[in-house]
Amino acid sequence: MIARYSRPAMTRIWSDETKLTRWLEVELAALHGWVEQGAVPPSAAEAIRAAASPPSAARVAEIEVETHHDVAAFVDAVGEQLGEEGRYFHYGLTSSDVVDTALALQVGEAGALIVAGVERSLAAVVGRAEEHRKTLAIGRTHGVHAEPTTFGLKLAGWAFALERDRVRVVRALEGMRVGKLSGAVGTYSATDPEVERIACERLGLEPAPSSTQILQRDRHAEVLSALALLATSLERFALEIRHLARTEVREVEEPFGRGQKGSSAMPHKRNPIVAERICGLARVVRGYAGVGLENVALWHERDISHSSAERIVLPDAFLAVDYMLDRFAWLIDGLVVRSERMRENLDASHGLYFSQRLLLALVESGLGRDEAYRLVQRHAMRVWDEGLDFSALVRADAALAARVELDAVFDLDAYVRHVDVVFERLRALLGQREHAHA
Repeated sequence: MIARYSRPAMTRIWSDETKLTRWLEVELAALHGWVEQGAVPPSAAEAIRAAASPPSAARVAEIEVETHHDVAAFVDAVGEQLGEEGRYFHYGLTSSDVVDTALALQVGEAGALIVAGVERSLAAVVGRAEEHRKTLAIGRTHGVHAEPTTFGLKLAGWAFALERDRVRVVRALEGMRVGKLSGAVGTYSATDPEVERIACERLGLEPAPSSTQILQRDRHAEVLSALALLATSLERFALEIRHLARTEVREVEEPFGRGQKGSSAMPHKRNPIVAERICGLARVVRGYAGVGLENVALWHERDISHSSAERIVLPDAFLAVDYMLDRFAWLIDGLVVRSERMRENLDASHGLYFSQRLLLALVESGLGRDEAYRLVQRHAMRVWDEGLDFSALVRADAALAARVELDAVFDLDAYVRHVDVVFERLRALLGQREHAHA
Protein backbone atom coordinates (compact mmCIF):
# COMPACT_ATOMS: atom_id res chain seq x y z
CA MET A 1 0.00 0.00 0.00
CA ILE A 2 1.31 3.45 -0.85
CA ALA A 3 2.37 5.66 2.05
CA ARG A 4 -0.62 7.98 1.49
CA TYR A 5 -3.01 5.34 2.80
CA SER A 6 -0.75 3.67 5.37
CA ARG A 7 -0.64 4.34 9.10
CA PRO A 8 2.59 3.83 11.10
CA ALA A 9 1.53 1.02 13.46
CA MET A 10 0.10 -1.16 10.70
CA THR A 11 3.04 -0.36 8.41
CA ARG A 12 5.44 -1.58 11.09
CA ILE A 13 3.67 -4.93 11.35
CA TRP A 14 4.06 -5.59 7.63
CA SER A 15 7.61 -4.28 7.31
CA ASP A 16 10.48 -6.54 6.24
CA GLU A 17 12.09 -5.95 9.64
CA THR A 18 9.05 -7.27 11.51
CA LYS A 19 8.68 -10.22 9.14
CA LEU A 20 12.29 -11.28 9.75
CA THR A 21 11.80 -10.84 13.50
CA ARG A 22 8.76 -13.12 13.39
CA TRP A 23 10.66 -15.69 11.31
CA LEU A 24 13.37 -15.77 13.97
CA GLU A 25 10.75 -16.15 16.71
CA VAL A 26 9.37 -19.22 14.96
CA GLU A 27 12.84 -20.70 14.48
CA LEU A 28 13.68 -20.22 18.16
CA ALA A 29 10.33 -21.64 19.27
CA ALA A 30 11.00 -24.74 17.16
CA LEU A 31 14.48 -24.97 18.65
CA HIS A 32 12.93 -24.93 22.11
CA GLY A 33 10.70 -27.82 21.07
CA TRP A 34 13.69 -29.82 19.88
CA VAL A 35 15.44 -29.25 23.20
CA GLU A 36 12.37 -30.46 25.05
CA GLN A 37 12.41 -33.59 22.88
CA GLY A 38 16.08 -34.18 23.58
CA ALA A 39 17.17 -33.81 19.95
CA VAL A 40 19.17 -30.60 20.45
CA PRO A 41 21.58 -30.05 23.36
CA PRO A 42 20.37 -27.28 25.68
CA SER A 43 23.79 -25.65 25.55
CA ALA A 44 23.60 -25.37 21.75
CA ALA A 45 20.14 -23.82 21.92
CA GLU A 46 21.30 -21.34 24.56
CA ALA A 47 24.23 -20.33 22.40
CA ILE A 48 21.97 -19.83 19.37
CA ARG A 49 19.48 -17.76 21.36
CA ALA A 50 22.28 -15.61 22.73
CA ALA A 51 23.87 -14.96 19.35
CA ALA A 52 20.93 -14.86 16.94
CA SER A 53 19.27 -11.59 16.10
CA PRO A 54 16.99 -10.66 13.21
CA PRO A 55 19.20 -9.99 10.20
CA SER A 56 18.79 -6.78 8.27
CA ALA A 57 16.48 -6.83 5.29
CA ALA A 58 19.36 -5.51 3.22
CA ARG A 59 21.63 -8.45 4.15
CA VAL A 60 18.90 -11.00 3.37
CA ALA A 61 18.25 -9.32 0.03
CA GLU A 62 21.96 -9.40 -0.74
CA ILE A 63 22.18 -13.15 -0.11
CA GLU A 64 18.93 -13.77 -1.97
CA VAL A 65 20.55 -12.45 -5.15
CA GLU A 66 22.53 -15.70 -5.11
CA THR A 67 20.07 -18.13 -3.47
CA HIS A 68 16.91 -16.92 -5.23
CA HIS A 69 15.11 -18.06 -2.07
CA ASP A 70 14.22 -15.62 0.68
CA VAL A 71 13.97 -18.09 3.56
CA ALA A 72 17.24 -19.76 2.60
CA ALA A 73 18.81 -16.31 2.48
CA PHE A 74 17.38 -15.56 5.94
CA VAL A 75 18.77 -18.81 7.35
CA ASP A 76 22.18 -18.04 5.88
CA ALA A 77 22.09 -14.50 7.25
CA VAL A 78 21.30 -15.71 10.75
CA GLY A 79 23.88 -18.47 10.38
CA GLU A 80 26.56 -15.83 9.90
CA GLN A 81 26.01 -14.84 13.53
CA LEU A 82 26.31 -18.39 14.86
CA GLY A 83 29.22 -20.67 15.51
CA GLU A 84 29.35 -24.44 15.36
CA GLU A 85 25.97 -24.68 17.07
CA GLY A 86 24.43 -23.02 14.03
CA ARG A 87 23.96 -26.46 12.49
CA TYR A 88 20.86 -26.81 14.68
CA PHE A 89 19.28 -23.63 13.34
CA HIS A 90 16.31 -24.38 11.02
CA TYR A 91 16.67 -28.00 12.12
CA GLY A 92 13.98 -30.25 10.61
CA LEU A 93 12.02 -27.35 9.15
CA THR A 94 10.87 -26.46 5.67
CA SER A 95 10.48 -22.88 4.53
CA SER A 96 6.69 -22.79 4.82
CA ASP A 97 6.88 -23.98 8.43
CA VAL A 98 8.55 -20.68 9.18
CA VAL A 99 6.69 -18.44 6.72
CA ASP A 100 3.15 -19.62 7.43
CA THR A 101 3.56 -19.73 11.20
CA ALA A 102 5.14 -16.28 11.24
CA LEU A 103 2.42 -14.97 8.94
CA ALA A 104 -0.18 -16.14 11.45
CA LEU A 105 1.57 -13.99 14.08
CA GLN A 106 1.56 -10.97 11.79
CA VAL A 107 -2.11 -11.44 10.90
CA GLY A 108 -3.00 -11.70 14.58
CA GLU A 109 -1.17 -8.49 15.43
CA ALA A 110 -2.62 -6.64 12.44
CA GLY A 111 -6.07 -7.98 13.22
CA ALA A 112 -5.92 -6.53 16.73
CA LEU A 113 -5.46 -3.08 15.19
CA ILE A 114 -8.43 -3.65 12.89
CA VAL A 115 -10.67 -4.72 15.77
CA ALA A 116 -9.58 -1.64 17.75
CA GLY A 117 -10.43 0.49 14.71
CA VAL A 118 -13.88 -1.03 14.47
CA GLU A 119 -14.41 -0.31 18.16
CA ARG A 120 -13.47 3.35 17.66
CA SER A 121 -15.76 3.66 14.66
CA LEU A 122 -18.59 1.95 16.50
CA ALA A 123 -18.26 4.31 19.46
CA ALA A 124 -18.33 7.31 17.13
CA VAL A 125 -21.43 6.07 15.33
CA VAL A 126 -23.29 5.20 18.54
CA GLY A 127 -22.52 8.63 19.99
CA ARG A 128 -23.86 10.49 16.96
CA ALA A 129 -26.84 8.14 16.72
CA GLU A 130 -27.89 8.99 20.26
CA GLU A 131 -27.37 12.68 19.54
CA HIS A 132 -29.74 12.53 16.57
CA ARG A 133 -32.16 9.89 17.83
CA LYS A 134 -35.15 12.17 17.18
CA THR A 135 -33.72 14.31 14.36
CA LEU A 136 -36.37 13.91 11.65
CA ALA A 137 -35.25 13.25 8.09
CA ILE A 138 -36.96 11.90 5.01
CA GLY A 139 -36.28 8.27 4.24
CA ARG A 140 -35.59 7.55 0.59
CA THR A 141 -36.08 4.42 -1.47
CA HIS A 142 -34.85 4.38 -5.08
CA GLY A 143 -33.55 7.86 -4.22
CA VAL A 144 -37.16 9.09 -3.95
CA HIS A 145 -38.90 10.34 -0.81
CA ALA A 146 -40.58 7.46 1.02
CA GLU A 147 -41.48 8.06 4.68
CA PRO A 148 -39.90 9.98 7.55
CA THR A 149 -37.18 8.39 9.64
CA THR A 150 -34.58 9.90 11.95
CA PHE A 151 -30.94 10.49 11.26
CA GLY A 152 -30.14 8.72 14.51
CA LEU A 153 -32.02 5.63 13.38
CA LYS A 154 -29.97 5.57 10.19
CA LEU A 155 -26.78 5.68 12.24
CA ALA A 156 -28.05 3.00 14.63
CA GLY A 157 -28.35 0.69 11.64
CA TRP A 158 -24.71 1.40 10.84
CA ALA A 159 -23.75 0.50 14.43
CA PHE A 160 -25.39 -2.90 14.15
CA ALA A 161 -23.57 -3.48 10.86
CA LEU A 162 -20.22 -2.59 12.41
CA GLU A 163 -20.82 -5.06 15.20
CA ARG A 164 -21.56 -7.80 12.66
CA ASP A 165 -18.34 -6.86 10.87
CA ARG A 166 -16.40 -7.03 14.14
CA VAL A 167 -17.73 -10.51 14.85
CA ARG A 168 -16.81 -11.69 11.36
CA VAL A 169 -13.28 -10.29 11.63
CA VAL A 170 -12.71 -11.80 15.08
CA ARG A 171 -13.97 -15.18 13.86
CA ALA A 172 -11.70 -15.07 10.82
CA LEU A 173 -8.70 -14.05 12.93
CA GLU A 174 -9.32 -16.97 15.25
CA GLY A 175 -9.18 -19.26 12.23
CA MET A 176 -5.73 -17.88 11.47
CA ARG A 177 -4.41 -18.39 15.00
CA VAL A 178 -2.65 -21.60 13.98
CA GLY A 179 0.89 -22.65 13.14
CA LYS A 180 2.43 -25.63 11.42
CA LEU A 181 5.83 -27.32 11.69
CA SER A 182 4.85 -30.47 9.83
CA GLY A 183 7.51 -30.47 7.15
CA ALA A 184 7.64 -30.78 3.40
CA VAL A 185 4.24 -32.43 2.81
CA GLY A 186 2.71 -32.35 6.28
CA THR A 187 3.84 -35.81 7.44
CA TYR A 188 6.34 -34.73 10.16
CA SER A 189 8.96 -36.85 8.39
CA ALA A 190 11.83 -34.61 9.52
CA THR A 191 10.27 -33.17 12.65
CA ASP A 192 7.92 -34.28 15.41
CA PRO A 193 4.31 -33.34 16.24
CA GLU A 194 5.38 -32.64 19.79
CA VAL A 195 7.91 -30.07 18.57
CA GLU A 196 5.09 -28.39 16.69
CA ARG A 197 2.88 -28.42 19.78
CA ILE A 198 5.58 -26.96 22.02
CA ALA A 199 6.58 -24.29 19.49
CA CYS A 200 3.02 -23.21 18.78
CA GLU A 201 2.21 -23.01 22.48
CA ARG A 202 5.25 -20.82 22.98
CA LEU A 203 4.06 -18.54 20.14
CA GLY A 204 0.46 -18.34 21.37
CA LEU A 205 -0.89 -20.40 18.48
CA GLU A 206 -2.69 -23.69 18.06
CA PRO A 207 -1.12 -26.45 15.96
CA ALA A 208 -3.04 -26.90 12.74
CA PRO A 209 -4.92 -30.23 12.94
CA SER A 210 -3.60 -31.05 9.47
CA SER A 211 -1.46 -29.31 6.91
CA THR A 212 0.37 -30.01 3.71
CA GLN A 213 3.58 -28.13 3.12
CA ILE A 214 1.48 -25.06 3.95
CA LEU A 215 -1.52 -24.04 5.96
CA GLN A 216 -4.59 -24.41 3.77
CA ARG A 217 -5.51 -21.05 2.27
CA ASP A 218 -9.22 -21.06 3.11
CA ARG A 219 -8.12 -19.54 6.42
CA HIS A 220 -6.44 -16.62 4.66
CA ALA A 221 -9.36 -16.26 2.25
CA GLU A 222 -11.75 -15.95 5.19
CA VAL A 223 -9.67 -13.14 6.68
CA LEU A 224 -9.58 -11.28 3.37
CA SER A 225 -13.32 -11.82 2.90
CA ALA A 226 -14.07 -10.49 6.38
CA LEU A 227 -11.94 -7.42 5.68
CA ALA A 228 -13.71 -6.96 2.35
CA LEU A 229 -17.12 -7.08 4.02
CA LEU A 230 -15.96 -4.56 6.62
CA ALA A 231 -14.64 -2.31 3.86
CA THR A 232 -17.93 -2.65 2.00
CA SER A 233 -19.87 -1.62 5.09
CA LEU A 234 -17.70 1.47 5.38
CA GLU A 235 -18.33 2.14 1.70
CA ARG A 236 -22.09 1.89 2.24
CA PHE A 237 -21.94 4.44 5.05
CA ALA A 238 -19.63 6.73 3.08
CA LEU A 239 -21.83 6.52 0.01
CA GLU A 240 -24.82 7.64 2.07
CA ILE A 241 -22.80 10.59 3.36
CA ARG A 242 -21.85 11.49 -0.20
CA HIS A 243 -25.49 11.47 -1.31
CA LEU A 244 -26.63 13.52 1.67
CA ALA A 245 -23.81 16.02 1.04
CA ARG A 246 -24.95 16.87 -2.50
CA THR A 247 -25.84 20.53 -2.96
CA GLU A 248 -29.47 19.68 -3.75
CA VAL A 249 -29.74 17.71 -0.50
CA ARG A 250 -27.10 19.22 1.83
CA GLU A 251 -28.21 17.42 4.96
CA VAL A 252 -24.66 16.61 6.07
CA GLU A 253 -21.20 17.92 5.34
CA GLU A 254 -17.71 16.59 5.89
CA PRO A 255 -15.50 18.50 8.32
CA PHE A 256 -13.70 21.26 6.45
CA GLY A 257 -10.52 22.54 8.06
CA ARG A 258 -9.20 26.07 8.17
CA GLY A 259 -6.99 26.56 5.13
CA GLN A 260 -8.38 23.51 3.35
CA LYS A 261 -9.06 23.81 -0.38
CA GLY A 262 -11.91 21.90 -1.98
CA SER A 263 -10.86 22.53 -5.53
CA SER A 264 -7.81 23.94 -7.29
CA ALA A 265 -10.10 25.87 -9.64
CA MET A 266 -13.32 26.65 -7.73
CA PRO A 267 -12.84 28.33 -4.33
CA HIS A 268 -16.44 27.64 -3.26
CA LYS A 269 -16.09 23.84 -3.29
CA ARG A 270 -16.44 21.72 -0.14
CA ASN A 271 -16.37 18.17 -1.46
CA PRO A 272 -16.92 14.85 0.38
CA ILE A 273 -13.40 13.71 -0.46
CA VAL A 274 -12.85 11.44 2.55
CA ALA A 275 -16.10 9.58 1.94
CA GLU A 276 -15.12 9.20 -1.71
CA ARG A 277 -11.69 7.92 -0.68
CA ILE A 278 -13.30 5.28 1.52
CA CYS A 279 -15.50 4.16 -1.37
CA GLY A 280 -12.51 3.90 -3.68
CA LEU A 281 -10.39 1.87 -1.26
CA ALA A 282 -13.27 -0.53 -0.65
CA ARG A 283 -13.04 -1.54 -4.31
CA VAL A 284 -9.39 -2.40 -3.81
CA VAL A 285 -10.05 -4.52 -0.72
CA ARG A 286 -12.85 -6.43 -2.44
CA GLY A 287 -10.43 -7.22 -5.24
CA TYR A 288 -7.98 -8.62 -2.70
CA ALA A 289 -10.71 -10.91 -1.34
CA GLY A 290 -11.05 -12.35 -4.82
CA VAL A 291 -7.32 -13.07 -4.87
CA GLY A 292 -7.67 -14.83 -1.51
CA LEU A 293 -10.32 -17.12 -2.94
CA GLU A 294 -8.15 -17.85 -5.98
CA ASN A 295 -5.31 -18.85 -3.65
CA VAL A 296 -7.28 -21.67 -2.02
CA ALA A 297 -6.94 -24.14 -4.91
CA LEU A 298 -3.27 -25.14 -5.22
CA TRP A 299 -1.54 -28.12 -6.82
CA HIS A 300 -1.26 -31.26 -4.68
CA GLU A 301 0.50 -30.57 -1.36
CA ARG A 302 1.27 -27.01 -2.49
CA ASP A 303 2.56 -24.88 -5.27
CA ILE A 304 3.88 -21.36 -4.96
CA SER A 305 1.28 -19.47 -7.00
CA HIS A 306 -0.33 -18.07 -3.85
CA SER A 307 2.91 -16.68 -2.45
CA SER A 308 3.52 -13.75 -4.78
CA ALA A 309 -0.11 -12.65 -4.54
CA GLU A 310 -0.19 -12.86 -0.73
CA ARG A 311 2.88 -10.67 -0.42
CA ILE A 312 0.71 -7.90 -1.87
CA VAL A 313 -2.88 -8.55 -0.87
CA LEU A 314 -2.54 -9.45 2.81
CA PRO A 315 -0.47 -6.42 3.88
CA ASP A 316 -2.37 -4.07 1.58
CA ALA A 317 -5.81 -5.24 2.73
CA PHE A 318 -4.91 -4.68 6.37
CA LEU A 319 -3.27 -1.34 5.63
CA ALA A 320 -6.23 -0.10 3.57
CA VAL A 321 -8.90 -1.15 6.07
CA ASP A 322 -6.91 0.27 8.97
CA TYR A 323 -6.73 3.59 7.15
CA MET A 324 -10.41 3.47 6.17
CA LEU A 325 -11.49 2.87 9.76
CA ASP A 326 -9.40 5.78 11.02
CA ARG A 327 -10.82 8.15 8.41
CA PHE A 328 -14.38 6.92 8.96
CA ALA A 329 -14.21 7.53 12.73
CA TRP A 330 -12.81 11.00 12.02
CA LEU A 331 -15.58 11.64 9.52
CA ILE A 332 -18.37 10.62 11.90
CA ASP A 333 -16.93 12.51 14.86
CA GLY A 334 -16.73 15.75 12.88
CA LEU A 335 -19.72 15.30 10.58
CA VAL A 336 -21.76 18.48 10.22
CA VAL A 337 -25.43 17.52 10.53
CA ARG A 338 -27.88 20.11 9.20
CA SER A 339 -31.12 19.22 10.96
CA GLU A 340 -32.89 22.31 9.65
CA ARG A 341 -32.07 21.26 6.10
CA MET A 342 -33.37 17.78 6.85
CA ARG A 343 -36.68 19.33 7.86
CA GLU A 344 -36.78 21.46 4.71
CA ASN A 345 -36.24 18.38 2.58
CA LEU A 346 -38.86 16.50 4.57
CA ASP A 347 -41.39 19.20 3.76
CA ALA A 348 -40.35 19.46 0.11
CA SER A 349 -42.62 16.62 -1.00
CA HIS A 350 -45.71 18.47 0.38
CA GLY A 351 -46.70 15.73 2.82
CA LEU A 352 -46.84 12.90 0.28
CA TYR A 353 -45.17 10.59 2.79
CA PHE A 354 -48.54 10.40 4.62
CA SER A 355 -49.98 8.36 1.74
CA GLN A 356 -49.55 4.96 3.43
CA ARG A 357 -51.14 6.15 6.67
CA LEU A 358 -54.14 7.45 4.70
CA LEU A 359 -54.35 4.19 2.76
CA LEU A 360 -54.39 2.11 5.94
CA ALA A 361 -56.97 4.38 7.59
CA LEU A 362 -59.29 3.97 4.58
CA VAL A 363 -58.85 0.20 4.67
CA GLU A 364 -59.64 0.19 8.39
CA SER A 365 -62.78 2.20 7.63
CA GLY A 366 -64.06 -0.69 5.51
CA LEU A 367 -62.94 0.35 2.02
CA GLY A 368 -61.40 -2.30 -0.22
CA ARG A 369 -57.62 -2.03 -0.46
CA ASP A 370 -57.44 -1.53 -4.22
CA GLU A 371 -60.18 1.10 -4.19
CA ALA A 372 -58.51 2.88 -1.26
CA TYR A 373 -55.14 2.74 -3.00
CA ARG A 374 -56.52 4.33 -6.17
CA LEU A 375 -58.28 7.09 -4.24
CA VAL A 376 -55.10 8.01 -2.39
CA GLN A 377 -52.99 7.69 -5.51
CA ARG A 378 -55.24 10.07 -7.45
CA HIS A 379 -54.62 12.84 -4.93
CA ALA A 380 -50.92 11.94 -4.61
CA MET A 381 -50.36 12.24 -8.35
CA ARG A 382 -51.87 15.72 -8.34
CA VAL A 383 -49.42 16.70 -5.64
CA TRP A 384 -46.57 15.30 -7.75
CA ASP A 385 -47.67 17.10 -10.89
CA GLU A 386 -49.03 20.37 -9.50
CA GLY A 387 -47.00 20.93 -6.33
CA LEU A 388 -50.11 21.05 -4.12
CA ASP A 389 -50.23 20.25 -0.43
CA PHE A 390 -51.29 16.63 0.12
CA SER A 391 -53.03 17.25 3.43
CA ALA A 392 -55.03 20.23 2.08
CA LEU A 393 -56.04 18.29 -1.01
CA VAL A 394 -57.26 15.31 1.01
CA ARG A 395 -59.09 17.47 3.54
CA ALA A 396 -60.94 19.13 0.66
CA ASP A 397 -62.28 15.72 -0.41
CA ALA A 398 -65.47 15.43 1.63
CA ALA A 399 -65.86 11.73 0.86
CA LEU A 400 -62.45 10.92 2.34
CA ALA A 401 -62.76 13.33 5.24
CA ALA A 402 -66.03 11.70 6.25
CA ARG A 403 -64.47 8.22 6.45
CA VAL A 404 -61.32 8.80 8.54
CA GLU A 405 -59.94 10.99 11.30
CA LEU A 406 -57.51 13.07 9.24
CA ASP A 407 -55.75 14.70 12.18
CA ALA A 408 -54.68 11.21 13.26
CA VAL A 409 -53.59 10.37 9.72
CA PHE A 410 -51.44 13.47 9.31
CA ASP A 411 -49.51 12.95 12.53
CA LEU A 412 -45.77 13.29 12.02
CA ASP A 413 -44.98 11.95 15.47
CA ALA A 414 -46.40 8.58 14.45
CA TYR A 415 -43.30 7.92 12.40
CA VAL A 416 -40.92 8.10 15.36
CA ARG A 417 -43.00 6.50 18.11
CA HIS A 418 -41.09 3.20 17.87
CA VAL A 419 -37.60 4.59 17.31
CA ASP A 420 -36.67 3.92 20.93
CA VAL A 421 -37.21 0.19 20.38
CA VAL A 422 -34.22 0.08 18.03
CA PHE A 423 -32.09 2.07 20.46
CA GLU A 424 -33.05 -0.28 23.29
CA ARG A 425 -31.82 -3.16 21.12
CA LEU A 426 -28.61 -1.27 20.48
CA ARG A 427 -28.08 -0.65 24.18
CA ALA A 428 -28.73 -4.33 24.87
CA LEU A 429 -26.17 -5.32 22.26
CA LEU A 430 -23.56 -2.97 23.68
CA GLY A 431 -24.33 -4.24 27.16
CA GLN A 432 -23.82 -7.84 26.05
CA ARG A 433 -20.48 -6.90 24.53
CA GLU A 434 -19.34 -5.14 27.71
CA HIS A 435 -20.35 -8.19 29.73
CA ALA A 436 -18.47 -10.49 27.34
CA HIS A 437 -15.34 -8.36 27.57
CA ALA A 438 -15.47 -8.13 31.37
